[in-house]
Amino acid sequence: MSKLERVLRIALAIVAFSLGVYFSTWWGLLGLIPLLTSIFAVCPIRVLSGKQACPLGVCPISKKKN
Repeated sequence: MSKLERVLRIALAIVAFSLGVYFSTWWGLLGLIPLLTSIFAVCPIRVLSGKQACPLGVCPISKKKN
């Protein structure tokens, strides 16, 4: 995950949290998804699709099984 993508995900999380607080809804909790994926640098959808970027290919979570 590139630095730009992580920053965009954090920004999206902040916007979602802010809208949830402003409108007093639970939808702000959806901001947890981009926040957690940016913190851990792992997107579950990318892992399942086999497109998870991993430096040097050493991340065990992103290796495809034969």
